[in-house]
Amino acid sequence: MEDKWTSETVENQKGKNKDLGTTGVHPDEQLQQYKTEKQRNLFKRLHLEDRHHNKLRAADVLLITEHSLQSHESCVEEELVHTFIQKLLMMVYRARYIHVKVINERDQIKQKENDSSESDIFNDFLENKSLYHEGMSQSDLIHPMDVQMAVFHCADGFLKQLMVTKLSQCQYALPLLVPDLFTQQIEFPLWTFRQINKSWKMRNINNEIISQTQPIYKAETPMVFFFRFGSVSSSKSQLMNSLINEKHNTFFHRNCQGSSKTRVLMDGVVEITWFCSSGTNDDKFTECVAFCNLHGDAGDHEKQLQILTEMSSVNVLLLPRLDRNDRHAAKIQNLYRDRKPLICLFTEDESAITEPKKGKIKIGLKDRNQSEVSEELRRALNDCLSESSHTFRLEDVSKHSDIRIDEEDDDDCKRGREAAQQMMSLLEKKDLTEIKESFLPHQGKLWHQWSQKNKELHRPRGEMEISKKHKEMSKIREKQHGTKISQYMKLFIEEMISNAVCEKLFLLKWLRILLDEHTSADLSALHHKYDEKWSTVLKLKANYDKPEQLKPQKLKEEQTEPEKICEQLKDAQTELERMSEDLQAATFGLEHIMREISQIYESCSFVKKNKKDLQVHFSSLPTLAAEMMISGSPLELMDGDAAHVPVIWISAVLDQLIQKLGDQRVFVLSVLGIQSSGKSTMLNAMFGLQFAVSAGRCTRGAFMQLLRVSDEMKTKMNTDYILVVDTEGLRALELSGRSTRHRDNELATFVVGLGNMTLINIFGENPSEMQDILQIVVQAFMRMKKVKLNPSCVFVHQNVSDITAGEKNMEGRRRLLEKLDEMTKLAAKDEVCVAECFSDVIRFDVQKDVKYFSQLWEGSPPMAPPNPNYCENIQELKETIMSHASKSNGIMLKDLKDRIKDLWEALLNERFVFSFRNSLEISAYRKLEIKYSEWSWSLRSAMMKTENKLHNQIENEAIREIEETDLQRELRKTSEEVEKSMSEFFENDKDKDILIQWKTSFEIKIKEIQENIVRETKQKLNEVLQQRGLKKKIDAQRTQHENTLYEKSKELALNLKDDTNDEETLKKEFDLFWEQSVKMIIRDTPAIKDIDIMRDMRKVLSHSFESVPIDHQRESTDIFTVPSYSDYVQLKKSGGIAGAVTHAYRSAKTVFVNILSPEAEAQIRSFIADVVQQTDTMIQSFNISKIGYNINYSQQITGYIKARITEHEEGRVKYVFKNEFFMDLVLSICKRSNKKITDQHNLFRETNDPVLYLKKKREEYYSVFQKYCHGAASAVIFGEIICQKLKEPIEQSIYKKTARDLADEMRSNCPSLNGNRSNLDKHILETLAEEEDFNKYMNYIDNPRDHFKSFIRDEVSQYITDKFSDSVLPMMKENIELLQQKIMKAAHESTEHVQEKSGDAGLWLKSFTQKLSDELIFSEKDFSGVKHDDVDNFKLLEDVIRQELLAIMTDISRSFNTETFPVKLDYKFRPDELLIDHLCRCCWVQCPFCGTICTNNIENHEEHKTDHNAPSHRNIGLNGWFYSGTKNLSFSICTSAVVSDRSFYPKGSDKSVPWKDYRSAGGVYADWCIRPDLSEVSYWKWFVCRFQEDLEKHYDKKFQDDDEILVQWRKCTKKDAIQSLG
Repeated sequence: MEDKWTSETVENQKGKNKDLGTTGVHPDEQLQQYKTEKQRNLFKRLHLEDRHHNKLRAADVLLITEHSLQSHESCVEEELVHTFIQKLLMMVYRARYIHVKVINERDQIKQKENDSSESDIFNDFLENKSLYHEGMSQSDLIHPMDVQMAVFHCADGFLKQLMVTKLSQCQYALPLLVPDLFTQQIEFPLWTFRQINKSWKMRNINNEIISQTQPIYKAETPMVFFFRFGSVSSSKSQLMNSLINEKHNTFFHRNCQGSSKTRVLMDGVVEITWFCSSGTNDDKFTECVAFCNLHGDAGDHEKQLQILTEMSSVNVLLLPRLDRNDRHAAKIQNLYRDRKPLICLFTEDESAITEPKKGKIKIGLKDRNQSEVSEELRRALNDCLSESSHTFRLEDVSKHSDIRIDEEDDDDCKRGREAAQQMMSLLEKKDLTEIKESFLPHQGKLWHQWSQKNKELHRPRGEMEISKKHKEMSKIREKQHGTKISQYMKLFIEEMISNAVCEKLFLLKWLRILLDEHTSADLSALHHKYDEKWSTVLKLKANYDKPEQLKPQKLKEEQTEPEKICEQLKDAQTELERMSEDLQAATFGLEHIMREISQIYESCSFVKKNKKDLQVHFSSLPTLAAEMMISGSPLELMDGDAAHVPVIWISAVLDQLIQKLGDQRVFVLSVLGIQSSGKSTMLNAMFGLQFAVSAGRCTRGAFMQLLRVSDEMKTKMNTDYILVVDTEGLRALELSGRSTRHRDNELATFVVGLGNMTLINIFGENPSEMQDILQIVVQAFMRMKKVKLNPSCVFVHQNVSDITAGEKNMEGRRRLLEKLDEMTKLAAKDEVCVAECFSDVIRFDVQKDVKYFSQLWEGSPPMAPPNPNYCENIQELKETIMSHASKSNGIMLKDLKDRIKDLWEALLNERFVFSFRNSLEISAYRKLEIKYSEWSWSLRSAMMKTENKLHNQIENEAIREIEETDLQRELRKTSEEVEKSMSEFFENDKDKDILIQWKTSFEIKIKEIQENIVRETKQKLNEVLQQRGLKKKIDAQRTQHENTLYEKSKELALNLKDDTNDEETLKKEFDLFWEQSVKMIIRDTPAIKDIDIMRDMRKVLSHSFESVPIDHQRESTDIFTVPSYSDYVQLKKSGGIAGAVTHAYRSAKTVFVNILSPEAEAQIRSFIADVVQQTDTMIQSFNISKIGYNINYSQQITGYIKARITEHEEGRVKYVFKNEFFMDLVLSICKRSNKKITDQHNLFRETNDPVLYLKKKREEYYSVFQKYCHGAASAVIFGEIICQKLKEPIEQSIYKKTARDLADEMRSNCPSLNGNRSNLDKHILETLAEEEDFNKYMNYIDNPRDHFKSFIRDEVSQYITDKFSDSVLPMMKENIELLQQKIMKAAHESTEHVQEKSGDAGLWLKSFTQKLSDELIFSEKDFSGVKHDDVDNFKLLEDVIRQELLAIMTDISRSFNTETFPVKLDYKFRPDELLIDHLCRCCWVQCPFCGTICTNNIENHEEHKTDHNAPSHRNIGLNGWFYSGTKNLSFSICTSAVVSDRSFYPKGSDKSVPWKDYRSAGGVYADWCIRPDLSEVSYWKWFVCRFQEDLEKHYDKKFQDDDEILVQWRKCTKKDAIQSLG
C-alpha cells in the first residue's frame, strides 16, 4: 500500500516542487499532501499498508485463531485491527474503546520517584507527560474511528457488509457517504446496508400499536441532518446521542474514551443511524427517524452537504455565531430561505429556544444545561417533523450524480445482482404460498411422500410389504425424475456452474437479500394473522377448560354452551393449522433452492440417468453445495418440512468436501434449544456466523456450517474445522399442529449423536420450558450412552437477570442438577435403563459445564445495544468449547458421512438403540478385525522366516531340540511392534470408547495367537526332528550313492588319464560305468512306486464295513454338496421312537419351516468342516514330500474320523450317524486330498528314486569325471562338487523365500487378498456372478470354507501367471542375487578363517556349511565319502565356486516359470497355502436362517462374548426354508424379517417365536446378531431370479405364490447385483 500512496499522491507533488514547505505549492495541495502523509503513516502503524488492493476478506477474520480465542481489553498497536474486528464480530460495542499498550508505560515514572528525594511541583507538573502513554502525546494516539474506517477502506465487499451489519447490531452509526482516500470522490456503500433490517412499533390513529420490520435500505422515514460550519466548542455527535439514546454513544464524539485530537479518516464522512420507536409513551420520537451526521466542516464538503440537505426532512446546523462576513454566510442564507425546517444551534449564544420564523428555530448552547438543551431540541424536532411530509429512503441516495455506488463499481457484485434479479423477476405477481409448489416441485409433495414411505418401510410387516414400499418409492422417484426443472432453478444452476467463485458468492448474497425482501411483508402479515388466531384459541381453551365461569343461562343453554365453545375451538384450531401450512409454504429462502437441487440429485441418482432438462450432469450438483460450505454458507442437513435427512445428497456433498479439502478432522458442535431461545444469536456472536435469527424466519430442521481453524491452532485444538450444527427450535409454535414429542426426540437424538459436544440452550428461568428441553436432551444423552457414544455437553442458561451474585449462581446450578436428575429418572423408564442421576448418563461437572448468560440487550429494545456482559459470557463459552475440542479426537469427514447415515437409519428404525448400537459396534469391530488381521499377519510372517531358518538348521543337524523360549525370543521384536500398534489404536482411534470393550479380549487374543504360532511352529519343527531319523536314513542312502559315484568316477578317470585326448573313448567308458553303477544301486534299493490313495482307502474301509459295498456310486457321492443330511442320520432311541430326522411344522402359512432343523443342519455342516480342517492339518504333518507315503496314513485318517464321529454322537445331539455317513465322509475327504498327497509323493519320488534323481545328475557327474581326466586341480573339482550339491538347496531356498515374499506382496497388491475375509467374500461373489455357475454357487453356500480356499488358490495361480514377468520373476532374481552374495560371503570368510587358523579343507567346509546353515539345507554330512584331503588352494576354490555358482543361478532362473514354481514347492510353503492359513483362520459359523457366514475374522470369538454377525444376509429360501403347509420356498430376508411382525418355529417346536425376538429361540439363534436393514441389496435377488429353476429343482420346491415380489426382483440386473456388493 505504501507504494500506492507514494506513487499517486506524494510523488505527483514532487514533480511540482520537492519541498512541501516551499511557497510555490498551493495551500490546498500542501494540506492534501499533509493529509496523505498522515494517512500513509496511520495505515503503516496499523499494518494495513499492503491491504488497499490485497483486501481483508471475511474468511480471514472468521478464521479461528489463538487471538480470536482470547479476551483483549487492551492490546499493542499492531493488534488493534484484529482486536477491533474480533470484538465487533462478537457484538462487543466496546470495540471502539480498546486501550493501546505501550511498553514500559510507567517504568520511567517509577524510576523518577526513586532517582531523587527532591522534587519541584512546577517542573514535574508543567512537563505535562502522560501517565499511561509515556513518550506518547495525546495527538500521537490512533483515533478509534480511524481504526474503524481504516478497516472499512481495506475490507472487501463481504467483510464491509459484515462489519456494517455488526455495527448496526451494536447500535452504532454507519458510514453513509465516504470520500475516497486518493481521489476524494464520494462513495455510497449501499451494498453494506443490504442485510440490515430494522424493527419498530408506533401507534395508528386508533391508538393501536403497529409493528414494522423492513430492510433499512427500503424504509421510508423522516431524516434529520446535522452539520456544522467552522469550528464549534460543543460536540455535535454528543448532542445527537442525547436525542437518540443518552446511555449509548451511537456517534463517537470528542469526549468518548480513547478519543484523540487528531483523526485522519473521518473528515467528510457522513454517518447515519435510525431511532426506532417502541410504541410506548417514553419514546422520544413517535416513529422511526433517520439521523445523519456530517463530520468536519460542511463548507469543505459541498457534495455531501448538497445531497443531505436535499434529502433531509429537517436540517440542524451548528455555528459559533452568525456573522455576515463569514465565508459560509451565503449558504446559511439559502438554507434559511428554503422551505425545509432549519434548526440553528449557536455554541457561543446563551439564549433559549426561539422561532423567529415558522420552521426556523434558534437555540443557544453556551453555558446551558445539556439535558435542557436536549429536551428543547427534541421538542423542536418533533414539531418540525410533524409539519414535514418529506421522507428519506436510503436507496435513493444512489440517484445523485457524481458519487460512486459500491454495487455499481464492483463488476462481480453487479453481475450477481443482475442474475439474482433475473431469477426474482420470475416470482413477480405470484402468490407467495404457491411459489414453492410452482418453482420447486421436486421438494414438494413427492419428496414428502417418499420420506413418509421410507419411514413406513422401517416398520414393515413382511417381505411382501417391503417389496410394495420399495415399488411405491421407486415410482415416486421416477415421478420426481420426470418432473420438469423450473426456469428459476435452471437459471440458478447455470449461474452457479458457469461463474467464478466471487460471482457465485455475490449471487448467493443477493438471492438471500432479495428473497427476504420479497417475502418479508407477506410473512409479517401471515404471522400477524397467526398470532391473532392463536390468541383466540387460547381464550377459547380457557373458557372450555373452565365452563363454570360462563354466565348462568337457561338449562338448555347451559348444556349446549360448552359444545358451542368446543365447536368454535375445533374450527379455530383447524384454521390455525391451515395458517401454519401457509406459513411454511410462504417461507422461501436459499435453503429451499438447495433443497430442490438435493432432490433433483437424489432422483437422478436413483434412476441412474440425467434429467433431459438439466443442463449439467447431475453428478456435478454436490460440488456446488460443497463449494458453498467451504465459502461459509450453511447447508441444510435435515429437511425441516419433511422431517427427513436426504442421506444420498448429504453423503455426496461430504464426498465432494473430502475431495476438495482432503479427509479433514472436524469437531462437531451441536446446539439444542426451544424455539426463539437465542441459539442462533449466540452462535452468530460467538463465531461471526449468519444463521437466520428473526422470529419470522425460525430455523427449520438442522443446518451445518464449517468454520476453518488456523494452521497454528490445528495442532492445539486437534482439529482442522469446527462444524456447527444449528437446529430448528424444539417445541416450535408454528409446528404445534404437527409437532410431537417423538419428533423432537428424533431431532435431539440426531444432533446429539452427531455432536462431539452439544450446547443445550435454556432461555429465561421458566421451569416448564426448561423441563421440556431437559426431558428431550436427557433422553438423547441416555441413548448415546447406550450406543457407546460419549459426547460432552454444556448448558447455557440465557437471559438470567442477576448473574453476578455467586449465591444465586450456586442455587441455580443446584436447581438445574435436581431437574436433570429428575428428568434422568423419567427418561430411564422410557429407555428401559437404570440411571438415578444425570452423572450416570454423561460426564458432567455442574460447576464448569453450566454457563449463565446475561440478557442480550443493555436496556430495552429496539434501541438497546448488546449487553457487554453477554459478550463476555460468549467469550468465556467460546474458550470452553475450544478447550473441549482440544481434548476430543473429533471425527474425520469420511466417518462423519457414515455417522450421519447410520444415525438416521437407526432413528427410522423403531428400536434406535438396538439398531444404532449394532451399527456402531459392527463398524468399529470390523475396523478392529482389519487391524487384527494386520497384527496376526505380522506375527505369522515373522515366524515363517524363523521357522524356515530353524528348519534348515534341523535338516543340517545344527540343532537337536526346539524350545518355545527360543521361538519367543525370535518373535520378541515383532511382538513388541504389534503391542505398540495395538496400544496406539485403542488409545487414539475415534471409536476408542466403543473399542475399549474389546481391548482386553483382543490383547488376550493376540497373546493367544502368538502362543499358538509359537506352539504350532514348535510342533512342526519337532515333527521334522522326529522324522529326521527316517529322513536321515533316506538322505544318507542317497548321499552314499552320490558320493560313491563321485569316487568311482574319480578312479575311472585316473585309469584313463592316458586317453584324455580321445573324448569319444572317455564318453563310452563313462557311459558303461554309469549304466553298471546305476543298475547296482537300483538292485540294492527298492523302487518307489506310484500310489493310489482311493484304492488304499477302499481297502481300509472294506476291512471295517464288509456289509456295505463300496461301489463307484458311493465313490462319486460328494458329502460336501448334498442339500440335506437327513439320509445320513437316525434319531437316538427314546421311548421306542426312532426314524429319519425330518421336520414338518404345523403352523400358519406365514410361518417358515425347513425340511431339517436348521440348527441340526448347521451343526452337521460345521462338524464336517472342522473334521476336514483337522485332517488337512494331519496330512500336512505326515511330511510326505520328505519321508514318502505309507498306507498307514489312510488308517490314521479313518481312525481319526471315526473317533470324531463317536465323540460328536456322544454330545448333546438327538441323532446318530449311519455307517454311510462315515464312509462318504472318508471318501469325500480322500478325494479332495488325493491331489495334495499325490503331488507330495511325486516330490519325494523325484528326490529319492535313484532312477529319477540320478538321471537328472548324469551330466553333473560327467562334468566332474572330465575334469578328473584332464587333471584339473583338486580345488577345482571340489568346488564343482560343492556347487552341484548346493544346487538343490539353493533352488528350494529361493522358491520358499519367493513364496513368502509373494504372499506379502499379494497381501498388499491383490484386491481380493489385501483385506480381511469380508473383502475376500465380496470378490468371490463378484466372480461367481461373472461365471454364473449354479454348482459353484451351491458349493459356496454349503461349503464356504472349501470354496474360499479354492478361490484363494485360483487367485494366487492367476496372480503368478499375470504378474510373472513384472513381479514374480524380478522378485525371484532379487532373491537369487541376495543368496549368491551370502554364499560368496560365506566362502570368502571361510577362506580367511582357514588361512588364519592354517587349517585344511575340512575346516573350510565346516566353516562354510555352518555359515549357510540358517539359509540352506546344506551340511558337512552331504560330503561324507567325498575325499578332499588334497585341496589346499582355497583362493582357487573360492573362485571356482563363484564361477560355478553363477551358472547354477542362471539354470535356476531359466527353469523358473509359472508351471515349475508351484510344483517344486512343498504344499506348506506355497504362497496360496500361506494365505489360506492366514485368511481362513476365522469364524465359519453360518446363519441358521439363510446360511450366510459370520464375517468375524477371529476364530472362536464367541469366547470373547461377541455375537456372530454379517453385514448383509440373503433370502432364507436359499437355505431351504419354505412356507408351512406348502411347497413354496420363502422370499424372506433375515435383515427385514427381524423387524416384521411374523414368526417362525425353531427346531421342531410347536411354539412359534416372533422374528423380532428371534434370539429368544436360544441355541444358534441366540448367538447371532442380525441387524435390521431394509436397503435394497440386489445380489441375492438377482441370484434367485437367475437360478430360479435350478433352486427349485435342488430343493424340490417352488417360488410361486408371491409373484409380485419376483416381478420386482427381476428388475435387478447382474450389473446391479455386483454394484450392490459395494
